[in-house]
Order: sequence, then structure tokens, then C-alpha cells
Amino acid sequence: MLTTTSKLDRMFTLNRALDRMLEHATNGANPFWVPALDVAENGESYLIAAELPGVRHEDLDISFERNVLTIRGTKHPAWEQKEGQEYRVYTAERLAGTFERAIRLPEYVDGDRIDASFQNGVLMIAIPKSAAAQPRKIAVRASETLAESEVNN
Repeated sequence: MLTTTSKLDRMFTLNRALDRMLEHATNGANPFWVPALDVAENGESYLIAAELPGVRHEDLDISFERNVLTIRGTKHPAWEQKEGQEYRVYTAERLAGTFERAIRLPEYVDGDRIDASFQNGVLMIAIPKSAAAQPRKIAVRASETLAESEVNN
């Protein structure tokens, strides 16, 4: 079952609003490429999947500071124009250039154990929750009855 958490939902709603404001501020012209993200949570980790088609893994930089995970990178154009070479572009729909996405995570994550993998143009990141944030079962002790405690005295 897929459910959303309100705290994560609010954070990503803010991220989307900031992206829209930036697009509006540049009059709809996207000066850079913004990759799509999926963010989820399970009992042990926060999970991020980023679509990065055409990006090489060596062109990625992932950092984590003050509970903000930042993904930076470069998507190169399909072909590079060589000095003195002329070519005509008839259609240019594939965006290229640098990109950056920052995701503020809730408190209680274990930044030392973040794991990232990249396969088939999809970057997968798992950010483990710290022990304090993980669900745990609380044992319930049976209390002594008044009669048992009086007998023992």
C-alpha cells in the first residue's frame, strides 16, 4: 500500500512551489534542466528516485549537509559543436546543461549511511533513519496487584 506522510508532503509541496516561482521569474524560459524526483518513506529509510536520462554517473555530485540532500550534475548535449563547424538544429526538445535539486529531510536521519546507485538513467538514494526515528515496540509490564504486594511484605 502506498501512503503519503503529511510532513514529507508539505516539504515537497514547498519544493514544487519554489520550482514554479523560479520558472515564472524567468518568464517560462527554463535556463536549466530540473530532473523529476520521487520521494517515499518506509520504516527504515527515506527513498529518492531521480530520473536522469542521458547523464553519466561521473557527472553526478551528491552531498548531504544540515539535513539537506543536494543532487547536482550535468547533462551534456547529444552532440558538441566543434570549432568552425556549422550545423542546423531543426528541433531541440531535449534539455541539457547543469541541474541541482535540494531535498530537505526530516530530522533523525543517519547521514553517514546514505547509499546511492545509478542504473539505466535512474538515480536511487536511500537515506536511513536514525534509531530514534525508527518505529519500535514498547513492552508492557504487568503490575503487581495490591494483594500480592501485601503478602510479600
